[in-house]
This record gives sequence, structure tokens and C-alpha cells, in this order.
Amino acid sequence: MKSIFTTLTFVLITVASYAQSRFVRLETNKGNITLMLYDETPKHRDAFLKSIKKGLYDHAAFNRVIKAFVSQGGELDETILDREKLSPEKPLARIPAEIVPELFHKKGALGAGRNDNLEHSSYLTQIYLSVGKPQTDAELNAIEKKKGHQYSPKQREIYKTLGGIPRLDLDYTVFGQIVEGMEVADAINSVPTDKNDLPLQAITFTPKVLSKKESAKLLEKLPKN
Repeated sequence: MKSIFTTLTFVLITVASYAQSRFVRLETNKGNITLMLYDETPKHRDAFLKSIKKGLYDHAAFNRVIKAFVSQGGELDETILDREKLSPEKPLARIPAEIVPELFHKKGALGAGRNDNLEHSSYLTQIYLSVGKPQTDAELNAIEKKKGHQYSPKQREIYKTLGGIPRLDLDYTVFGQIVEGMEVADAINSVPTDKNDLPLQAITFTPKVLSKKESAKLLEKLPKN
């Protein structure tokens, strides 16, 4: 238990130094999860906040839950793509990729879903929470060789202790992370699902943007460098 706490503190120290400015609380029927949105990915940050303001995520569902991998919420790929087929003359609505190597798929990372497009652009209304599992040096070495990318010592330590999904790095945009409610995220990722990875009992959420006062109070609680 002590080592897990130390690792989580290490992760928070790493990101707190960025002095992120926007936070969102996912109010789920399993409890609350608080997300910090990265200022390094402003297009995704602002698109998510805009979608929340429009109510596009009100009473959304975690509709694809794969244990020890991801918990996906919002619209399904099929729903988005079928709707787009109805208006083929319209340009596809996507968020341009904002892939920052320093922002990686550690456990608790917030990512944006996408289809298999060459630009790696993201859907407007699909998010996922990374879960994954602890990685070995050999596994990380293989990922580095495959992607032509080298992890920093801090990133390797986080992947080896806290865990995550390094095979998604550099292919999907990570634009935030969990700072409170990791136990709720774990509970969601552990629910029974059917053969299509849909939870047998609906897991819903409504995101609420924290006020400046709430955000400032939360930042005070996070470890600083």
C-alpha cells in the first residue's frame, strides 16, 4: 500500500508542476472522479469544455469497459460514424491531434477516442480513462523499438509501478488525468460486461466544470515540486 501511495504522489508531483488551470468532475453512479485537463493540449481541453457546456455528455455512459485496459465513455464509434454517413457532404467533425510525448498513457490518463484515420484526429464526444497494467523493462524496450520513441526515466518508473498502456502512446491524444477518485475509476473498470464490453448495469456520468475557486482549492491539495 505504501509503494502505491508513493507512486501516485510521484505522478501528481510530475503534473502539478505544469500548473494546469481547468478541472472537471465526473459525477458517476459509482462515485465522483476529478480530472485535470492539460493546458498543453488546448484544442482538446476547450472542445471537451465546450461539449460539457452544450450538455453533450449529460447522463452519458461508459459503454466500452475492458478490464485492465480502458473505460470508454460518450458516444460509440458506430454511432458517430453512422450519423456522419447521413451527411456525406459535410466535413468530418474532429479535433486535430495534439500528441505530446510527455503526456502518456499512465494509469488514470484521460484520452480522446478516434477512428483509424491517418491524422490521428479525435472524436468530439468520446473519451476514455486509461487503466492498463504495470510494465516490465522488456515490454517498454519493445514499445520504444517499435515506435522509435524513448521514454524518460520518470515515465519508465511510472509505467513499471503504477502501470498504463504504452502501446497507445503517440497514436492517441492524452489531454488530462485523474487527480481524485482513482478508486472509483477502478470500480468502473471492474464491472461485469457482456461480449461487446458493455457493462451489464448502466454506468452513467455527467461532467461538471469546477469553478475557479474550486480549482484553486484543489490545486492547493496537490503535491508541489
